[in-house]
Amino acid sequence: MRPSLLLLEDDLQLSDTLKQFLVLKGYAVYYAYDGIQAQELLFEHPVDLMLIDVNVPLLNGFELLRQLRTDGNETPAIFITSLNSVDDVARGFHAGCDDYIRKPFALKELLVRIESLLKRSFGTHNHIIPVGKELFFDTKELTLTKNRRRVALKTKELTLLALLLRHPNELLEYDTIFNALWHYDETPNSGSLRTYIKTLRAAIGKEKIETVKNIGYRFVTK
Repeated sequence: MRPSLLLLEDDLQLSDTLKQFLVLKGYAVYYAYDGIQAQELLFEHPVDLMLIDVNVPLLNGFELLRQLRTDGNETPAIFITSLNSVDDVARGFHAGCDDYIRKPFALKELLVRIESLLKRSFGTHNHIIPVGKELFFDTKELTLTKNRRRVALKTKELTLLALLLRHPNELLEYDTIFNALWHYDETPNSGSLRTYIKTLRAAIGKEKIETVKNIGYRFVTK
């Protein structure tokens, strides 16, 4: 499954460069040019990591992350900014960031920091997730087993199940799912998605995946 990132950067040229680079490296990227737009994107699309510039219009990056942390959002965050004083770095970490990278930076350095944070974040969780009675999903191997026997599922079906399990009881909109399942050079297919959902329901139980009409799906644990 492709990890998803939020990119908040108001420099159009830099934003385009980062988007192209990260997509080529296999990430799904949601991008915003101001803090309010970033807030709205995060409400609609759960992401795995946030890249946040500080000096952006409407709501600066420090305040955006501070509000997110207050609301209980613990998604890893990296500030990408030209502010480089010790006080600025301290403000960033006090606001709740996990890392801080000063402009200008090498794309390779940013990639290393992203990969390190994602590995650290995902590694804190048990990778064997109970899905039902004698039914378990391995998030590292992307395998579903029932009574210790592997359930035959296609790659995109397993990717979809991993996405749902990583966001229990959260509504995942169609765009979020499309970005996770289909690469940038592929065309998302609503019919195929419905087929994947039908197959997963047959494997784990119809009641586990809720349809929110014309919006998306939700994995239900309650």
